[in-house]
Amino acid sequence: MSRRDLVLGVLGGGQLARMLAQAASPLGIRTVALDPAEGGCAADVAMTRQAAWDDWEALQAFAEQVDAVTFDFENVPAATARWLAERVPVYPPPAALEVAQDRLSEKTLFRACGLPTPEFRAIGSKDDLIAAVNGIGLPAILKTRRLGYDGKGQFRLRETADLEAAWDALGAQADTVGLILEAFVPFERELSVIAVRDRQGGFRCWPLTRNWHVDGVLSLSLAPAPQVDTALMAEAMGHARTLAERLQYVGVFALELFVRDGQLLGNEMAPRVHNSGHWTIEGAVTSQFENHVRAVLGLPLGLTTARGQAAMFNWIGEMPDRGAALAVPDLHWHDYGKSARAGRKVGHATICAAEPAVLAARLEQAAQWLQREAQAEPAVSLLREA
Repeated sequence: MSRRDLVLGVLGGGQLARMLAQAASPLGIRTVALDPAEGGCAADVAMTRQAAWDDWEALQAFAEQVDAVTFDFENVPAATARWLAERVPVYPPPAALEVAQDRLSEKTLFRACGLPTPEFRAIGSKDDLIAAVNGIGLPAILKTRRLGYDGKGQFRLRETADLEAAWDALGAQADTVGLILEAFVPFERELSVIAVRDRQGGFRCWPLTRNWHVDGVLSLSLAPAPQVDTALMAEAMGHARTLAERLQYVGVFALELFVRDGQLLGNEMAPRVHNSGHWTIEGAVTSQFENHVRAVLGLPLGLTTARGQAAMFNWIGEMPDRGAALAVPDLHWHDYGKSARAGRKVGHATICAAEPAVLAARLEQAAQWLQREAQAEPAVSLLREA
């Protein structure tokens, strides 16, 4: 079978499936996305099939059409992934997907692999919550163990009086998706490792990414992360490799980390291409999307070296004016083709430069136009200090 004959199957039809298809096409690889909902933005660039996650007849036809299957998001039912894995290669493996779907399993795995985490407790009842607050202390964050993302399914407890409101908000989900209480971390910075492992066990990382969030949603990423020494970089990448090997992972994943007093703490793992790695499309020799396609389909991995400096803005809710954005030198515009909606990721832009000072100037120019100076200021300051 020639490379042009290869077909990638993606469970989910959103923007990540869209960008996977865009990366696959130049390699002569076609993409088919399957999603229970119609109208996913991947349909603009890929063949799509609409079917429920338990429509076994449709899933059988999907399996027969593709050479390997991967995920657009981590909330695909594990039962669907396991069923498909009996018929076609599925990467990352369903076992890795299951671990990443449950915050309790995920943090337990982190600790087993030698990666420290904030304190946490499983919560099954209001009494459990009271005991956990007494044990962990406040502030703390009550989260659903499953299905929450981008700040959803979370409630921050700042004082004891917040306990009733937290249980009213999330307590009903204790018996369905489960709950976990995590200690709030007064971290100094947030970093992510974007890594890829192939079918043969080959492993590569892109440079660490520094991230800033607003209301639990990624707002700005800067790569390579400034003020990261070689020891911290090696430690972060070592944790990512240990996790990948423990899970026999294949494909791209993100490991989100807090830095507190120079120590790394594990926050979350995303078993897929990740928002904080979007800068790699223009900012690295091989993007996270292309390397994910390569890994899943058994092709050699590409280099993960950064081409220079890169900063990425997320567009949330609605797209800004395109014409004004494109006036910024070396700015790359990505419109996902989604309708505007509060809290929805609708696109991003990556700004590149060869030198930190040049990127600082371009980032400042873009931030002024976007009226996001306050969000961009920390990144601009770091670049000017580099």
